[in-house]
Amino acid sequence: MKSTALLLIVLSGLTIASAEPLGEYQHGTVVRMRMGDCTLNHRGFANAFGPPQGGTNEGACPEYVLVTDKVVFVIVGRSSNQLVPLAEIVDFRFQKKELAVRVDDARHESKFAIKEMTLRSEWELMQRQIEDERHDTSSHGVDTSMVLRNR
Repeated sequence: MKSTALLLIVLSGLTIASAEPLGEYQHGTVVRMRMGDCTLNHRGFANAFGPPQGGTNEGACPEYVLVTDKVVFVIVGRSSNQLVPLAEIVDFRFQKKELAVRVDDARHESKFAIKEMTLRSEWELMQRQIEDERHDTSSHGVDTSMVLRNR
């Protein structure tokens, strides 16, 4: 009787564990979004630099900046409908060279290609330098609308 009860407990634990995705989730905050091209989703060197292939996705894909405690990721969605709210804390994990992102305890994950990874300390330093350049440009009486249009 005890062995049957123990077997039932073990089997129920296995079914619960198998229902959860593999990998430990990390947390990060989405701080920026822009629409970019979907070139990261065409896998392989030949597809990236070779002649255009039929049936490729030529639309715009969302590109997000995801800030964690130690690393800042730039990730790209597969299609234009993969939207993640800004200033939202998301759970993510690495899965087969991609980031699997889960928002608000959703049951499904969205897969994003990793375009860029930077240490957070370096990213913050770059952000300060950009902000200082903007401040210096605006204090010298330069028309900032022209500067922003040229970028």
